[in-house]
Amino acid sequence: MSAIAVSSPRLVRRVALASSIGTMLEYYDFYLYGALSATIFGSLFFHSDNPAVATLLALATFGVGFVARPIGGIIAGHYGDQMGRKSVLIATLALMGVSTVGIGLLPTYGTIGVWAPAALVLLRVLQGLAHGGEWGGAVIMTVEHAPEGRRSFYGTWPQMGVYAGIVLANLVLGLFLLLPDDQFRTWGWRVPFLLGFVLVVVGLYLRRSITESPEFVQAKALAKEPVKLPVMEALKTAPRGILVVFGAKAAETAAFYLITVFALTLADQSGRISGSAASNGVLAAAVVAIGTVGLFGVLSDRVGRRPIYLFGAAFMALFAFPFFWLASAGSTATLWIALIIGLAIGHASMYGAQSAYFSELFDARVRYSGASLGYQVGAALIGGFTPLIAAALLLRSHDEPWPVALYIIALCLVTVLVVGIWGKARAGTHRSVTAPPDDPAGDHTDTVNSDHGASA
Repeated sequence: MSAIAVSSPRLVRRVALASSIGTMLEYYDFYLYGALSATIFGSLFFHSDNPAVATLLALATFGVGFVARPIGGIIAGHYGDQMGRKSVLIATLALMGVSTVGIGLLPTYGTIGVWAPAALVLLRVLQGLAHGGEWGGAVIMTVEHAPEGRRSFYGTWPQMGVYAGIVLANLVLGLFLLLPDDQFRTWGWRVPFLLGFVLVVVGLYLRRSITESPEFVQAKALAKEPVKLPVMEALKTAPRGILVVFGAKAAETAAFYLITVFALTLADQSGRISGSAASNGVLAAAVVAIGTVGLFGVLSDRVGRRPIYLFGAAFMALFAFPFFWLASAGSTATLWIALIIGLAIGHASMYGAQSAYFSELFDARVRYSGASLGYQVGAALIGGFTPLIAAALLLRSHDEPWPVALYIIALCLVTVLVVGIWGKARAGTHRSVTAPPDDPAGDHTDTVNSDHGASA
């Protein structure tokens, strides 16, 4: 019987922390770039006599990152399944750091002309490639190190990093927005991007100090020959898993971008809520979600991944109309209630089960490729276009939010159907595990049941 060494609790926590640093940087950058592309990047990097056109061009570069994410997921998945999770995670974090700091150092249109928008697009592509490979590696590395019965909980650490990145970006950007406008437009906006370098240094230090995933090591040792094209092997052997990840991503990513991006637009259109009050609502919701996502992870370990995920999707479907009633009421208090309930319950419940659930849909040999492909295609096609589709529906309905609510409900129903019908995780094998030499309990061998399907 083959054995997988159990990582010590200290190592598991170190891996989880190292993984969460990368997702924190990813969404720190996401929030910074989204906020600045909607405000000042148009005039700084794009030459146009019409400020609205310049802003649209800047927002288009925001979308470029989404287009690159599936490509990054495929590339990172290929090497992550062939060479190992650790080396790829170091590479994705380094690439994210270079591109994020590069934006902070980038000359504007007034200095280098058309090279400014060209360089901005290139840096966004690099960010998208890094983002596409980061999530899959971060959660898989954490879940594969985690002990049985705690996989979902430890899998929420990278998810907490997402919320923490939003919180950090809000705080840092809010601080520099206190500068006089001319100073902020000259140099103030650059500093938040440059500060991302601190997260890179800490993350690289942690990631270099962790060990390779024990499941990957065992899978590589048992394989007669390495998988030449992991993504093709995943499409061949686990198409249902990729479909389930894509379908499950529909409700989660739509809810996330609805709450963090489009709700702020809706609040601004009411004319009765300031931009800072709306942003602070997202900040408060993200702070609460850091705690609730961990609770949903614990619950997922106890009652199963699928029930928790289905609860989250169904909750968002039922909450869609109340969300818009609260968000568009013109009251800061009701907007905050909508944001907190939507993010900290609806989204966090799906996020809490997601890491372990998506990982357990695939064999370790192709897990990085399969999970990343389904996840990043879903994020690009659904998440990337949700704010645009929602804005178009709102425009056609003359600012009536019910078509957007129906759109969210439809995506949630897709998730409920896909996860409910096809979403059973792969059945695992009964395996023995041995404690590592530095574990105080290392003088015994413990046998556990890794039937992932039982927990789903």
